[in-house]
Formats: sequence, C-alpha cells, structure tokens
Amino acid sequence: MIVDAHLDIGWNALADGRGFLGPPAPRYVISRDSLIGAGVGLVFATLYTAPALARRAMRTRYVYENAHEAHIMARSQVSYYRACELQLIRDSRDLERYVRGWRRGQVAAVMLMEGADPIETPSQLGAWTDMGLRIIGPAWSRTRYSGGTRAPGGLTKLGVQLLKAMRRKHVILDLSHMADQAVADAFEMWRGPIIASHSNARELVSGDRQITSATAAEIARRGGIVGISFYPNHLRSKGKTSLEDVVRHAVHHARSTGGPEHVGLGTDLDGGIDSRYGPIADLNELKQLRGMLRKHFSAAQVDGVMGENWIAFLRRSLPAPTATRPTSSR
Repeated sequence: MIVDAHLDIGWNALADGRGFLGPPAPRYVISRDSLIGAGVGLVFATLYTAPALARRAMRTRYVYENAHEAHIMARSQVSYYRACELQLIRDSRDLERYVRGWRRGQVAAVMLMEGADPIETPSQLGAWTDMGLRIIGPAWSRTRYSGGTRAPGGLTKLGVQLLKAMRRKHVILDLSHMADQAVADAFEMWRGPIIASHSNARELVSGDRQITSATAAEIARRGGIVGISFYPNHLRSKGKTSLEDVVRHAVHHARSTGGPEHVGLGTDLDGGIDSRYGPIADLNELKQLRGMLRKHFSAAQVDGVMGENWIAFLRRSLPAPTATRPTSSR
C-alpha cells in the first residue's frame, strides 16, 4: 500500500472545482480513481485554508480575513470529505482494521489541518478532534499560532496553548511550513508524536520552506517521519523536475535521519501542481519510483518509504479507541 501524507483534496474541490470523485482535472493527477489505480491506499487529507495575503499569489478569491471565516472554510472541507464518503482513520484500532483488510480499490484518510487559524481558540480543539482531526501543522504562512513560510517568528502565546491542548488530545504535530524559530520553540516544549508531512531538504533547495538536516535528524530522533513533497519548487531551484529529484531528496533525508525508516511520501500533488511542471504527468508513474529507490535502498526499505513507514508511525501515534464516538461524524 502506498501512503501519501499530504493531499489538499478538500481545498481543490471547493476553491478550484477539482472534485475528488470525477476524473483528474486537465493537467492534474489526483482523483479517487487515480489514487486507486496507482495503489495508494491511505492519504493525509488536509483542511487547508488560504489567508487573505495569499489572494494574489495563489490567484484565488477563496480566502479568509479572520479566524471565524477560516473556521467556516475548514468545516466546509470536513463536510466535503463526508460527502465523498472518504473513510477517516481516527484511532489505532481503525488503522489496524483497515490495513489488515485493505485491498486495491480502497482509499482511506487521516485528517490533517495545514495552518491552524480555523481553530478559533485552543479550547475549541476538542470539537475538531471529534470531527476526526488527528494532525495539525500550526503554520502555513504566519498564523495566530506560529511563524511560517516567508514569515519568520516563533510560537505565539496562543501557539504554546495550542500545542499543550494538542498533547492533551493526542494530536500529532506537523512541522511543515513552520518558521525556524517556531520549530525550535516546538522542539523545546513538545513531547508528543512529530512529523514534517511534506518538507524537502534545504541543503538541496534553499529557502525556509525546506527543512534543515538538523531538523530532519531531530524528527527522526523522536520517532517521526519526513515526507517528500513533489512540488516543483521544493524539488529543485529551477528547471524541469523528475522522479530523480524525488529520489535525491529521499537519499538526502535518509542520510540526515540515520536511515530511510524515517522517510516517506507527502506529495502535495493536489496542491496546485500543474503536471507540466511537476515530476509526473500521471499518478501511475509512482510505480516507477520503487525501482529508482531500489538502487539506493533494500526492498524492505523501499516498501517503507512508499508507505510502511507512515503506517508504523501511525500505529505508534494515533490515539487508542474510545468507548464512544460522536454520532455526527463518519
């Protein structure tokens, strides 16, 4: 089973009309059927909301001006996932049942929030975990909680409160998009499960959107995973990208973390990547990646990078099942 730790399925459907249940939109590669065809059985489906400052850069009018608007936008994405009947993995028992019974034709999701502004206050976190939220990245650019990409700064006071609430609710922390100072702040106070869902190597592509080898090593020391993004500007500074670039980042991360056991995929292929510029034009090309990785890693290690590493991490990190669940969520 291939695991992809970062897909903006809800955002693309509601902001750009690229629905999950139909065929991939022209020049894009993600849909339910394309995931199934490529052997992807588990994804981290995001709740991404764009702040007003992203309006021009992302060429979208689907933006929020305040936390309440962000809240409404993220809730609409939760509703979209329900409407798609996308099975949500909520706890360790859900995961084990799904993995043991998985066969081609099935796709399930773990819900990840990218940029925490939809959580209006940390005290509201319980309502989000009741809806199935299991991973939070506090930043995209700057949020009320954290400095982020191209927006330096640490965790805010509200951000410290959010991380404390996340620990109480057994939520996984995602460092992707967090500014360097915010990452340092998080390392100082965080004692729970930690990942970088879609972050490439800064030593290969400069810029604060990538993570340093030291950050990757610390994530691994804490038992976490670093996911490789397929976004063109994350793979190389300029020029056409290819799967060779993905392999290059995988090998670099493996060296930084002490082994490929801490490396996975977090493609972000549904995050606005026009396939004319990305490393693949059809999701079935993921099958080629196995052979390319095999030149550097053992067969078992390649299975790990393609999905087993994420599954092992989730087994350790998802909460234990509770006696009852909210009846409003699937």
